[in-house]
Amino acid sequence: MREAFGESFDVPTGYLNTASIGIPPATAADAVAAAVGSWRRGEARPADYDEPVATARAAWAELVGVASDRVAIGSTVSQLVGLVAASIPDGTRVLTAASEFTSVSFPFAAQHHRGVRVAEAPLSELPSVADEYDLVAVSVVQSADGAIVDLDALRRTRARVLLDVTQAAGWLPLRVDWADWVVGASYKWLLAPRGAAWLVVRDADELTPHVANWYSGEDPWQTVYGLPLRLARGARRLDLSPVWLAHVGAAASARWLRTLDLGEVRDHCVGLADALLTQLDLASRGSAIVALDLPEAPDIGPRLAAHGISAASRAGKTRLSFALYNTHDDVEAVLAALRRDQPGHNTAG
Repeated sequence: MREAFGESFDVPTGYLNTASIGIPPATAADAVAAAVGSWRRGEARPADYDEPVATARAAWAELVGVASDRVAIGSTVSQLVGLVAASIPDGTRVLTAASEFTSVSFPFAAQHHRGVRVAEAPLSELPSVADEYDLVAVSVVQSADGAIVDLDALRRTRARVLLDVTQAAGWLPLRVDWADWVVGASYKWLLAPRGAAWLVVRDADELTPHVANWYSGEDPWQTVYGLPLRLARGARRLDLSPVWLAHVGAAASARWLRTLDLGEVRDHCVGLADALLTQLDLASRGSAIVALDLPEAPDIGPRLAAHGISAASRAGKTRLSFALYNTHDDVEAVLAALRRDQPGHNTAG
């Protein structure tokens, strides 16, 4: 059991895969377990989940710096990006980062039959060419290697902007209320189960509620049956029916995360990531995610796995991600694994 920022975590040394799956704080895991127990015993009632949904919505809104009445709920990023992609005008020119996560780019590319065109540019060049396009869709932190988009430069462009904060929210301080749309999912640095996601909208009326359902009504419990169509005002008219247990965990985790100084969390995570890079004689990158491709260690992924290091393989590199529950012990575990079996290394006690 580790203690970090006032919470407890059952996370082993060498777990550096938060960019794939975050480890929940004990209180969030306990909340989900209690909800499963109620379900198992037949005690759960659908209305019981309204409070966790509302709590998670409000906490996530605070983490990204927007008012909660601008936030719609869903279950995946692609699902919510798809609402935007299906609602933009025919012929819209979309710009995204080269090798962007496909949950951001594919929903727009799938609109090609309407003349929607998607182009890619290197992340560092995105702001400089954004004015040639109608809309920019990009992750704040790139999944493959942790590169961070220049938000200030992007904000100064004339293009409309959709941001995916899935790899950023929870460790990177954010205030992205200026963006036209912001999406994010629960299961990485928000340390919650997969199945909760959110969409910030500037103007909910410009998006067609293609997945309108009972939960997008002003009072969901009064819109369960029958016509006419009666949707909520504002962002809630875009709500999807919630994945209940995911929101139970998200409510517990996000409610705690929003009480933290995310500047301190960022410094902690980035400090560990940059410390590893420095020890490997590589340049610091200022991100919680690092991607390694070491010529002297071509089998780095299998080697780390053999020594109990949890990482991921992305875009031909080994991706390591540092969260608030990681410590310098994790950095040392990686370095020790890379030193072992090297020519001349003495493994004797």
